[in-house]
Amino acid sequence: MFELIKNLFGIKSVDYAQLVKDGAIILDVRTSGEFSTGHIKGSVNIPVNALSKNLTKLKAKNKPIITCCASGMRSATAKSILQSNSISNVYNGGSWMSLNNKL
Repeated sequence: MFELIKNLFGIKSVDYAQLVKDGAIILDVRTSGEFSTGHIKGSVNIPVNALSKNLTKLKAKNKPIITCCASGMRSATAKSILQSNSISNVYNGGSWMSLNNKL
C-alpha cells in the first residue's frame, strides 16, 4: 500500500549507500562550526550561504551530489541552488545523522 502511495505522488526511494559506492559526493551545507561537532566521514563542507561561490568546484567533479544538513531544510535549499546552476544529479539526503544511518 505504501509503495502505491509513493508511486502516485512520484516519491522515489534512493539508495544513498549505492550512490556513495558509485562515487557520489556528500555535501554537508551546515556551518563550519556545526560540521566540526560531527559529520559523515568523507563529506565535504560548504555552507549553504557559500555554495554559489563554490559551484565550479562541484561542477568540475562531475559526480552525483547528496546534500545534507542538520534537519533537511538547508540541504533542500542547496539542492535547488545546485539544480538552478545546471547541476542536475543532486539528491537531498536530509539530516546528516539520518543520512549517515542509511550509508
